Amino acid sequence: MFAEFEVIDNDAVGTSQASFESLVQPFLARYCFDCHSQATTEGDLDLGTYSNLDGVTKDFRRWNAVLDRIDKGEMPPEDADPQPNDVERGKIVQWITDVRTREAKRTSGDPGIVLAHRLSNAQYDNSIRDLTGVDIRPTAEFPIDPANEAGFDNTGESLTMSPALVKKYLQAARQVSDHLVLTPTGLDFAPHPVVTETDCDKYCVNRIIEFYKQHQVDYAVYFFAAWMFQHRSQLNLGEITLDQLAEQQGVSARYLTTIWKTLSEDAQAVGPISVLRELWKGLPADASTSQQPSVREACEHMSGFVTTLRDALVPHVENLTAPRVHNGSQSLVLWKNRQFAANRMRYAGGAEKLADLEFADELPSREQAMGKLATEKLVVPTDPESLRDYEVSLQQFCETFPDAFYVSERARVYLDPKGEKGLTGRYLSAGFHSQMGYFRDDEPLCKLVLSDTERDELDRLWLELDFVASAPMRQYAGFIWFDRTDSAFMRDSEFDLFRAEDKDCILEIKVRQLCDLYLAKAARNEASETALQAIEDYFQGMSDTFRRLERLSHESEPLHLDALVDIAERAFRRPIEPSERDRLVQFYRVLRDDEGLTHEQAIRDGLVAILMSPHFNYRADLPATVESEGVIINDSSIAVQPLDDFALASRLSYFLWSSMPDQTLLDLASQGKLRDPSVLMDQTRRMLSDERVRGFATEFAGHWLDFRRFEQHNGVERDRFPQFTNELRQSMFEEPIRFFVDIAKRDASVLDFLDADYTFVNADLAKHYEADFPSNESTDWVRLDDASQYGRGGLLPMAVFLTSNSPGLRTSPVKRGNWLVKRMLGERIPPPPPSVPELPSDESKLGDLTLRETLARHREDVSCAACHEKIDSFGLVFEGYGVVGERRDVDLGGREIDSTVDFPNGTQGEGLQGLKAYIRDNRQQDFVENLCRQLLAYGLSRTLQLSDEETISLMQEKLATEHYRFGSLVESIVTSPQFLNQRAF
Repeated sequence: MFAEFEVIDNDAVGTSQASFESLVQPFLARYCFDCHSQATTEGDLDLGTYSNLDGVTKDFRRWNAVLDRIDKGEMPPEDADPQPNDVERGKIVQWITDVRTREAKRTSGDPGIVLAHRLSNAQYDNSIRDLTGVDIRPTAEFPIDPANEAGFDNTGESLTMSPALVKKYLQAARQVSDHLVLTPTGLDFAPHPVVTETDCDKYCVNRIIEFYKQHQVDYAVYFFAAWMFQHRSQLNLGEITLDQLAEQQGVSARYLTTIWKTLSEDAQAVGPISVLRELWKGLPADASTSQQPSVREACEHMSGFVTTLRDALVPHVENLTAPRVHNGSQSLVLWKNRQFAANRMRYAGGAEKLADLEFADELPSREQAMGKLATEKLVVPTDPESLRDYEVSLQQFCETFPDAFYVSERARVYLDPKGEKGLTGRYLSAGFHSQMGYFRDDEPLCKLVLSDTERDELDRLWLELDFVASAPMRQYAGFIWFDRTDSAFMRDSEFDLFRAEDKDCILEIKVRQLCDLYLAKAARNEASETALQAIEDYFQGMSDTFRRLERLSHESEPLHLDALVDIAERAFRRPIEPSERDRLVQFYRVLRDDEGLTHEQAIRDGLVAILMSPHFNYRADLPATVESEGVIINDSSIAVQPLDDFALASRLSYFLWSSMPDQTLLDLASQGKLRDPSVLMDQTRRMLSDERVRGFATEFAGHWLDFRRFEQHNGVERDRFPQFTNELRQSMFEEPIRFFVDIAKRDASVLDFLDADYTFVNADLAKHYEADFPSNESTDWVRLDDASQYGRGGLLPMAVFLTSNSPGLRTSPVKRGNWLVKRMLGERIPPPPPSVPELPSDESKLGDLTLRETLARHREDVSCAACHEKIDSFGLVFEGYGVVGERRDVDLGGREIDSTVDFPNGTQGEGLQGLKAYIRDNRQQDFVENLCRQLLAYGLSRTLQLSDEETISLMQEKLATEHYRFGSLVESIVTSPQFLNQRAF
């Protein structure tokens, strides 16, 4: 037994081993061991294990809790006997505080041990997204990552690798490799797997269709933009150019210039251009806002005039036929496609059709009188000179207004046009029967609308359709199959050498042989010269395409290997060593030469090897290579070295983006500039303003505030709360993320987390909050200002927290209060003892008592009172919010809500505003300190230690002097010794 406790002068005692033996051990023996020794270990705490000062300093996280409980008078508990007097309590509090201060100063700047650890699920998903450009999310079936003591899942303390998880990572790597696309110039990734021919078609065709849809080809939009340019002064557009206006309106600068010249320059006296010019001159000269709808309507009518007239000038193209050859045979269909394409911008006759057209419907009502003018100007002249001018006008009209800018969908073109009505074809289809094949028909778009760069891009997309999907080879195989079946043209024995299933059917010699046989038979059957030429062109064109693709395939193989090496370098987040490159290339060669894999298979497996490398899956922040053995911190004998720039880039990016570094960070790292304080600060600000900061918001805020898994929350009885839909649940989850992102991007005050009078809502959430929203049909998010009128503003009343801390059929002031004091204020609340009785699960079945009164009875138990006094008031202020965070005046039992509370300091407040006022006046510094601690623990990817106390103090000081800017918090962390350095082992 220790000697009787004796009060000793603090100055004489100090923080030595002697003081531990003379002061601390007697105190523990007298007041603590009854509950916290080997025999009892209440709260999983055995203070008898600490036999010396060194043991205390090594486990100070636990002694911080001891200090907190003794300092607040919570331990020993009120019913314990004996109790220390104020002097005794003050002595022990001072001793623990002095030990903490001494150790914090002694070890200040120690970066601590940051264990090598695998990427978390979120970090892996985000890294794959940024590596491939596609949000694949391959960890969907992974087990949930465990959290460390600080509550975050981004540390080596929690991110271990098991054999079962290795298999998951291999499956994930193969899943990613299924998205790999081999292009003529390198590697790309598709948003879906591309392992079948159908997958490849889908990927390539959709990209072309998306490209087409990105370009505006509505005549009315161009007419209106030209009208805006004409009235630019009235519209306060200053000296805006046509190109600038085109960019502003999202139209082609090239085509807008064409339209402007067509409308503004003098036109012929007759013909469609002259009519269009008259209509243009008839548009309102008043450019006021009130007139613009009528101008747009008039432009629509002008567009209707153009399309009606243009449709009448489309020439009819007869099918090309050949005896015994099916009309749907590829050579004949492609000939017809080319005729259509050739006439998109050409006047090919048909002026006589214009006499029967009626234009009154196409003209604005106030200009219907021009219908007569239009008819007069479109009458075909009889004298040769006027007729020549008239046809010149028609040619100019057809060149300016093609019958189609591009054809994205085509039915079976060999059918009679009347039978073709109502049919739909596949995207970019050539219009064959029962055969795949694509036909490019977009020359007007290329000539009139696209810039040179855009035309190059479209050419590339069409080339990749041929290359990636092997479209020409499959089309040719379809031709052989069709002409041996439906067509029957190739059923003769002389064609037996040519089969659709033969891989060598595309060889140059075999294509030539089939061409000669096919032409000879067609000639014997007295096919026309046009048909024979079409057949000749078909075979020659296909053969030329095969040869080109073969050449590209051969030339692209080394490019694919180089691209694979580039992927490895980005995946490893640093330059790869020559030996690593050699091993990757050698792995490819073994797969090709020894294993017999195709080039594509070997490249895919090479990608799997990269993704399975620990250099990608793991983060190991290694020290820089320096001559010295390390720098000794004060007298702590801890050697540290600075992180190299690439490790710093990764630490920074996984902190602020929860993802891999981008090229900017890697370039700065390769130049050795990232450690420069000004560069580091610039990059920090850049990263906080980037969209990828959402990863920071989701992972840091999601774990700090404990809503990371809310997307799967199923604790709400939906029969009782049908408004809690999956869509509303997702909106609830999204609200704090958008709020956090906004704070980070604007570098706003961190106090807005508590006290803001705004939040962010979409239509679903606004309806739930009974708040105004710009449009009931919009799914966009907007900032909701003056949110207090709806009982919202800041984090505290967000529905996600109110709902996740409700048991299902009632609110829970205990859970809500505990969430607030623990997550927001950083207060440690021990878990309840197992013997505590549960409150009724259904609020409507509480009987005559309100939930407030039920809790008051609960607090009468001495063992419960201490904790409930700390948390109940913080939960009861939210009683005006129901189970799913909806505002309410009565509870589920019909009892009137009372949200007036007495806070722990004795002051009284009511509801959300009372809570905000209390925290602002009494606990704001607790919130700030807790936020600093949480953010530092997350940023360093480890649990905090005493050596971090100085940095935490500096963070708080900087916040106070810089208007509590969120950016100042982050800047304090990324410039701290802990963040920039690593222990040298």
